[in-house]
Amino acid sequence: MTVSDNAVYVAGVRVAEPASLDETFDLMEKHGGMGWIALVRPSTAELGAAALELGLHELAVEDALKGHQRSKLETYGDTLSLVVRSARYIDEDETVQFGDIHVFVGENYVVTVRREGTPHLGGVRKRLEANPELLALGPLAVLYGILDEVVDGYLPVVNGLENDIDEIEDQIFGGGPDGISQRIYELQREVIAFQRAVQPLSGILKDVRGDAEEDDVNVELRRRFRDVHDHAIRINERVEGFRTLLNNALRAHGTIVAQRQTEASFAQNEQIKRLSAWAAILFAPSLIGTLYGMNFRHMPELEWTYGYPFAIGLMVALGVSLYFTFKHMKWL
Repeated sequence: MTVSDNAVYVAGVRVAEPASLDETFDLMEKHGGMGWIALVRPSTAELGAAALELGLHELAVEDALKGHQRSKLETYGDTLSLVVRSARYIDEDETVQFGDIHVFVGENYVVTVRREGTPHLGGVRKRLEANPELLALGPLAVLYGILDEVVDGYLPVVNGLENDIDEIEDQIFGGGPDGISQRIYELQREVIAFQRAVQPLSGILKDVRGDAEEDDVNVELRRRFRDVHDHAIRINERVEGFRTLLNNALRAHGTIVAQRQTEASFAQNEQIKRLSAWAAILFAPSLIGTLYGMNFRHMPELEWTYGYPFAIGLMVALGVSLYFTFKHMKWL
């Protein structure tokens, strides 16, 4: 088990950094402070020992060990068990990377469990330690800091997805490269996965706010939870708008492709008409010339003084008449 950080706080001040979890529990009891334990990829036995000491419910512990859970909030007696999905936008691949954070919040402790190395919650701890008055409000203050960090982490993802959608729209209406449909479907998959992470968080924050008001939690802390909740709602609305934009982009792309195919088919038909018209024009004199090339002896025009000029004139007349006929039909 990797203990990324382990500390005991009294009145919002870090008073001890225990070397083991057993020492943490002893110091919490001795000082009457709050323990904040951050675990990364704990084993079944290791997390089970912490769960036994703190009275964590076995179902919540099982979820933390499995990982890859949807965001949810559950209450087991005096303990809150939360699963929140973090998200990070990868510029190089234009993809979204997700992670699980399992948070156990008790009367005098907070335990966080992560299966992946990210997101790193060290920044949350530093910010709260820099504000002892807020940290002195107890485990709910730590929960606020974690949720605020997760929601703030959604903003770069929203901006990255929005930029990808803008690029797709530019490609659609600017005659960009092929494969736009595939890119739209890939981006839709990213947006749906992101929405699955964001959407439940609004309900979680609503429940946390409700519990905070019922328990008469510090007014400032309730305001902070409300602020995070408002941010989560706005982000969820923007993500919902992304799905609408992508569906519209897919329909627009299909319409443009169909229009281009129609235009290409029309141009091909026009070309075929021109070729057919010239073939007909050339066929008429060729037919006449072929008849005279058969070397028949008994053809009246052979003995006629004006037979040759007549044949030539007939060829020209047929060719010209066919030309103007096709011209009138707009085949030429």
